[in-house]
Amino acid sequence: MGAMEQRHIGIEQEFFLVDGEGTPSDRADDLLARCRETAGAEGLSPEGFVGEVSTSMVEINTPPAGTVTVLAKAYLARLDLALRVGRELGVRLYPLSTYPLPVDPVLRSGPDYEFQARTVGHRRFLHAARCTGVHLHLELPEGTLDPDAVISPAAPAAALEELLNHYNLATALDPALVALARACPFYEGKAPGLAVRTAYYRGSALLGCEGLYTYLPEVGDLRPYAKSVRELVERQLAGYEAWLAAMDRAGAERRLFFEAGGSALKASWNPVRLNQLGTVELRSIDGNYPEVVLAVAALVYGVASRVRQDSLTIEPDDRVLALEVEGDNLHVPGFRYLVGSLFYAAATKGVENHEVSAYLDSVFEFVESEGWGSRYLAALRTPEGLYKTTEAGILSALPQVVYLSTNEGLRLVREACDELEEQVSSLRRVALGQPPEPLKRETEKA
Repeated sequence: MGAMEQRHIGIEQEFFLVDGEGTPSDRADDLLARCRETAGAEGLSPEGFVGEVSTSMVEINTPPAGTVTVLAKAYLARLDLALRVGRELGVRLYPLSTYPLPVDPVLRSGPDYEFQARTVGHRRFLHAARCTGVHLHLELPEGTLDPDAVISPAAPAAALEELLNHYNLATALDPALVALARACPFYEGKAPGLAVRTAYYRGSALLGCEGLYTYLPEVGDLRPYAKSVRELVERQLAGYEAWLAAMDRAGAERRLFFEAGGSALKASWNPVRLNQLGTVELRSIDGNYPEVVLAVAALVYGVASRVRQDSLTIEPDDRVLALEVEGDNLHVPGFRYLVGSLFYAAATKGVENHEVSAYLDSVFEFVESEGWGSRYLAALRTPEGLYKTTEAGILSALPQVVYLSTNEGLRLVREACDELEEQVSSLRRVALGQPPEPLKRETEKA
C-alpha cells in the first residue's frame, strides 16, 4: 500500500463575550471588526473571526490543518489575537459551554438566524444563544459532497467509502465526546446534574429536557448509522424536507432559508453532519479550554487517521459495547445501545460511569496502540489514568451547589476567562518551541 493521502482537520469554537465583571457584553461586532483588521497584518485570515447567533457571542475558526501540531499553532494564534483585541476593548472571552447565570440574549438580526428563530420559536431558539460548542471538521476527498444533491455525481467509489466510514465513525464517537468535553455544569443558574449544553441544545426526551431541536430530531438529534451512501443521501433529503415542512407550519417563508444560502446540506444541525465545506462535522463538543479542545481534536483525528491507515471498515455491532478491531473491521456499539444507555450515562454520570469509562478506554487504546497518541491527550486524564473534565473541576470547587448565586456565577466566569488566557499563553509558547510556563489550575487559584 502506498503512502496514505493526508487529510485535514479544522476547528470552529464559539465564545461568550463578557465585560470585566463577567457580565455578558454585546460588543461582538466591535471585537470582530478589530480582529479582522489586525488579522491581515499578522498573516492570519480575517474570515477566521465571525459573528454568532447573539451579539454577545463570537466564533473563531482555523484553516484546515494536516497535523494536530499545525492545527494547534493556527488555533492558538487566532485565540491570542482575539484576547489581545479584547483587552484593548475592555472585554474578555468566556470559553465554557454555557453562561452559568440567567441571561436574556439579544439575537442577531438577519436572514441567517431569522429563519431558524421563526421556525423553532423565539423562546426555544434562545437555547442556541445560551450555549457554545466546538465543531471539528474531518476533511473528505475533494468533490465528494454537493450542497443540493448531497453527494456529487462525479465522486469516485473510494471517496464514497471514506464518507460512509467517517460518518459512521463520528456517530460512534458521539457519547465519548459528550462525556469527555463536559464543561460548565450550570444553565440559567441551576446545576441539574446533566451535560447541560447537550441537553438543552439538542433537546432530549431521554434527559427530560425540552431543548432547541426537541420536536425536530431529523435536523437536530444524532441519527442512526448509515448502511450505505444511498441511505445517507435519502436521510439527508428527508431532513431537508422535514425542515421545510416545519418552516411552513410555523409560517416562516421558505425564501428566508434560501436567501441565507439554504440547501439540502444546510438544513442540518445534527451532532454529526455533512458540511458543504466538504467535511464530516462533529458538533458534540462543549465550548471548553484550549487544552481540552486540542486533546479532543487529537483524539478524533487519531482515530480517523488510524481507520484510514489500516483500511478499516466501521461495522456497527449489537454484540459489542466498545471499539473492537477484528480483521479489516472496526466494530462499534449498535445504535440502540449508543443512543440509549451509553448516551444517557455520558450525559448524566459522565466519565465516572463504568460503561462510559470502559468505552473511553477502548477509544484511547485504539488511538495509542498504533502510535497515533499525542501529548495533547494527557489533558483528558489524571496522572493515575482516570478521566477528568472541566465540569468536574468546577463542581469540586462548588460542592453541593444546585442554585448558583450571582456572585458565585460571576466569579466562575472571571476565573474561566483567566484560565483561558493562561492556557493560550502557555500552550502557545510550547507550540512555538519556547520553554513552557506552568499552567495554574483552578485548585491553585482557590
